[in-house]
Amino acid sequence: MNRQILFNYIEEHLIVLAHRVKTRGKLNILDLHIHSENFYRDFLNLLYGWKLVNLNKVNQNVEAIDLIDSVNKIVIQVSSTNTKQKIESALGKDSMANYNGWAFKFISIACDAADLRTKTYANPHGLNFSPTSDIYDVNSLIREISGLTIDRLQEVEEFIRKELGSDTASLVIESDLTRIITMLAQVDWLSSEPIKLDNEFQIDTKIDYNDLVKSRVVIKEYNIWQNSVRRIYSAFDAEGSNKSFFVMQKIRSFYLGHCIELSGDDLFDAVRQDVKTEIRKHALKGDLSEESIDICSDVIVVDAFIRCKIFENPEGYSYVTA
Repeated sequence: MNRQILFNYIEEHLIVLAHRVKTRGKLNILDLHIHSENFYRDFLNLLYGWKLVNLNKVNQNVEAIDLIDSVNKIVIQVSSTNTKQKIESALGKDSMANYNGWAFKFISIACDAADLRTKTYANPHGLNFSPTSDIYDVNSLIREISGLTIDRLQEVEEFIRKELGSDTASLVIESDLTRIITMLAQVDWLSSEPIKLDNEFQIDTKIDYNDLVKSRVVIKEYNIWQNSVRRIYSAFDAEGSNKSFFVMQKIRSFYLGHCIELSGDDLFDAVRQDVKTEIRKHALKGDLSEESIDICSDVIVVDAFIRCKIFENPEGYSYVTA
């Protein structure tokens, strides 16, 4: 399906960019942050039809504002730091008095900002700012993209391809997903110790909340093997920084690609089938049997479900293991 291919390419490359910005930031290498300002300037202009320019190239003395749209009266801060203090500091700058009545938006380019959207903020200079709709992160932008028409998806994919390069990032993620399955297939399931999850009741609640009737059997059957999955992810991460992150985000991309059109058991089955299709495409001949692909793919999809990477979480749900 063309829509799925386009969406996966966009989603993967945005996630890789965010991860690289975060990793380099920890090393105090800020070149990608600077490039990201221009990337998000053009990306947001394409996505929302804004007229943003990089204010840092015009006037480097304006604090807290990176991008500005004088036509639509929008000011934006682009940041790899996502804290309440960061946003309130921006809103409180004296320079913001010049933009009374303008819209202020905050773009978190490296970290999830869902928690920030639940908070209230001091806004002394009277900018138009609603945390629930004016704080953006990669996940919120991906949700926006998932609802685009096929023509608009093609436009965005073409832009991402020009800005972020070849399919290298996608191939790395797909290869990592296949390697995780290969490592899981080598586990001695008969001698491995199953675990009893502390949040068994919460898992049942999440199953009911998402109307997973037939899928309950698969989730309940494989949720006891989370110790094995965690050990595999730990070993995998030892080979490189947060490789498991890319694998789980790959699974999440399958979920996001279907969640607009599907729900419940149909959505869960679609995610399972997408994972299995990817494995079959990239597994080396003879490495994996059809049976091991089926079982191990289901195990990591269930793990993603328990870890809150796919499907909606009821209030109070958290990922807890023994």
